[in-house]
Amino acid sequence: MRKLELLACCLGVVSALGLGSAWAETLPATPRIDSLVSLRPSPLETDAAVIWYDDFDGPQKQYTESQGRIDTSQGFGGSGGSMLNFYKKGTRGVGNRKVFFGDSPTGKVVNRGRQYDEIYWRVYVKHQHGWTGGGPAKLSRATSIVSPTWAQGMIAHVWSSGEALTLDPATGVRGDSVVTTKYNDFGNLKWLGNRPASSFKLHSTEESGRWVCVEARVKLNTPGKKDGLNQLWIDGRLEAERTNLDWRGNYAKHGINAVFLETYWNRGSPVTQSRWIDNFVISTKLIGPVICPRNPVLIKTPYRGLGKQCAWEVEIAADDVGKATVWKSNLLTIPERVEVGEDTGCFVGPLSGRKQLDSSKIYHIRVRQQSETGKWSAWSLWHQPFKTAESP
Repeated sequence: MRKLELLACCLGVVSALGLGSAWAETLPATPRIDSLVSLRPSPLETDAAVIWYDDFDGPQKQYTESQGRIDTSQGFGGSGGSMLNFYKKGTRGVGNRKVFFGDSPTGKVVNRGRQYDEIYWRVYVKHQHGWTGGGPAKLSRATSIVSPTWAQGMIAHVWSSGEALTLDPATGVRGDSVVTTKYNDFGNLKWLGNRPASSFKLHSTEESGRWVCVEARVKLNTPGKKDGLNQLWIDGRLEAERTNLDWRGNYAKHGINAVFLETYWNRGSPVTQSRWIDNFVISTKLIGPVICPRNPVLIKTPYRGLGKQCAWEVEIAADDVGKATVWKSNLLTIPERVEVGEDTGCFVGPLSGRKQLDSSKIYHIRVRQQSETGKWSAWSLWHQPFKTAESP
């Protein structure tokens, strides 16, 4: 009955305002879940596997190189700040962070002296709503710095491929020697292949305006073997993979010891626009999505479309295709935030009768919204994975 009453109310508003039939037939834009309010403090801050953690919310951390400001108007979870990538029309952009660790021979080195042959790094990326022009070429890279002049033994690039992302691994080693003599020594680098690209269009207008989880992995080859690995996950799904890589030949003096977050747009941005990066983590094990309380707070993207929002609905599933739905919201007329619980919805399926989501579990979300004309948008795809906290 509640849904019918709301629908009648919405249609009554349309009739009273004398809105035309063309508007009544227009569906609102399909929304997304922008982000969630994560657990504070994050368990990752004290995880022994974590090399670097920065949520850009507290005192600024000491990077070897840091360019561009923290934007406190944009933060994952609707608060705090994020690293701003700012693109003035026609320019290549401003904003980067460079972390050096382990056996790096230069820079402000974290965990000095350790050698890392395998790492994961994760960021959340948000493009300004209405983002235009596809990918700005550079997003991040992991590398092995082998000299004070920044000569590189290997580089794991996470770069744009049109609106998609791709991995573009390269080696600076021949046999047992590093042949590069400086940073980005393209004349001496050997490229190991960058196909296929992701199916997810991170830099598309359609996916702009919300936070997306991007994680990459590098595993160096055993010296003398071609068993290296490079992987890329977007929104929790494996999107690109390179196997049987020869990252370093027989060279074993240095491991992976730096990760850079980047802005550089080779051709320049076609318009003035911004991109943001948050929740930056480097670890020796798979990081995954943000960790949230078992009754998480979800934040929907703002309503877009003709007229105003009348209502919205959310569903949560224990898989990424919705076959294991565990919570369905009520018809929501509140603004774009909802706390998952029995007061705002109903736990269903394997969680029927519960008051919380299971602990230490990864869930996915989908959402739709209704305009004041009574029209519903399409459901979003299952997206914005999150992990619930461990039980006390």
